[in-house]
Amino acid sequence: MSSPGLRQLGVILTDRGSRYAVSGAPVREPADIKAAVTLLKHERSYAKASHNSWAANLATGAFKADDGESGAGMVILRMLERAELVDHLIIVTRWYGGKKLGGDRFRRVQDCVRAYLGQLDGSGI
Repeated sequence: MSSPGLRQLGVILTDRGSRYAVSGAPVREPADIKAAVTLLKHERSYAKASHNSWAANLATGAFKADDGESGAGMVILRMLERAELVDHLIIVTRWYGGKKLGGDRFRRVQDCVRAYLGQLDGSGI
């Protein structure tokens, strides 16, 4: 299983020193999810990130991981479900900037997912 369609938007926003990036890929099964996350982490900056939270809404079920950013995977999953995007993975990466964001961290995750979904809408995928 591979994820040749991994799309990286890079760092799209910052908040109080934390930087956020968003990436994603079409996936069909859990092995594809693992392959895409592994591929992303082959880039040193993503491997060293504080969090690589992700979610995928597959035809066979939903999968998510917070990677230490409690609740972030669920935020991503709910947005995938609302957008009715199936067989797709979205990964939100955060590099911690030294200040806790509290509930604002969920807004930043939402902003990243919105940006990614907007790119998909614009590309016809």
